[in-house]
Amino acid sequence: MPTNREKGLNSNNLKVIAIIAMTIDHFASVIFPNYPTHPMILLLHIIGRLTAPIMWFFVVEGFFYTHNLKKYIKRLFLFSIVSHFAYNFAFGIPFVPFQTTIFNQTSVLWTLAWGLVALAIAQSTDPRLKPWIKTVLTLCICAISFCADWSCIGTLAILYMGNNRSNFKKQMTSMVFVVAMYAAVYFLFINKVYGILQLFVALSIPLLKQYNGERGSWKGMKWFFYAYYPAHLIICGIVRISLYGNVGVMIGG
Repeated sequence: MPTNREKGLNSNNLKVIAIIAMTIDHFASVIFPNYPTHPMILLLHIIGRLTAPIMWFFVVEGFFYTHNLKKYIKRLFLFSIVSHFAYNFAFGIPFVPFQTTIFNQTSVLWTLAWGLVALAIAQSTDPRLKPWIKTVLTLCICAISFCADWSCIGTLAILYMGNNRSNFKKQMTSMVFVVAMYAAVYFLFINKVYGILQLFVALSIPLLKQYNGERGSWKGMKWFFYAYYPAHLIICGIVRISLYGNVGVMIGG
C-alpha cells in the first residue's frame, strides 16, 4: 500500500469519486433505459464503472482496520436489506426476488456484505475451518450472492483483493480477472455492448493506486454513504415513474 501520507487520495476523496460515478450511472439507467448504445450514454455508464472497484477496495480496507468485525458485518447486512427496497424501487424490480429473472434481484450491498463474510472465512485462523470447508463455504456464498447487482463477482473481488492486500498489482489483477468473467457472462446472456463495457472497471486502478492510506479529515463519510445510497435510489425511482410509469428499466425488472 502507498505510504506517502501527504500526497495522493485519501479514502474520503475516493469515496466521493465513487458516489459521483454511481449517481451518474444510476440516473443514466433510469433516464435512458434498456441498454441504449449511443456513445454519450455509454460514456455515462463507463464513468459508473469506477464505483464498484472503489467499494470493494474499501470493504477490504474496512476488514483489516475495523475494531469489531461482527458489528461491521451486521451493519453491512442491515444496510443491504434497507437498500434492497430502494434499489428495486429505483429500477422497477419486484421486491420479492425471482419473479422475473435471476439477475439484479437486489443491490450490490448484498454482495459487499457476503464478500466481507467470505474474506473473514478465508482469513480465519480457526483450526476447525479446514481448507476444504472454507472452499465449500465460499461456493455457498457465491450461490447466495449470485442474484445481486454485480452477482457473486463482487463477492469474489473482495475475497481476492483481500487475500492479496499486501500486493497492489495482484489485487488489481485478480479484480480485473473476476470482472472479465462477469463481462463474458454479460456479453453472452444479457447485452454484448454492455458486457464489454464492464471491463472499464480498469479505469479505477490509477485512482486506487493514489490511495495514501489516510481516511481524511471528515469522519462522517461512512454514515453519509449509508444515507446517500438508498436516498439517491429513491429519487431514481421517482424519476423512473415520472418518465415511464411503473415499469422496469433494466434486466431484473
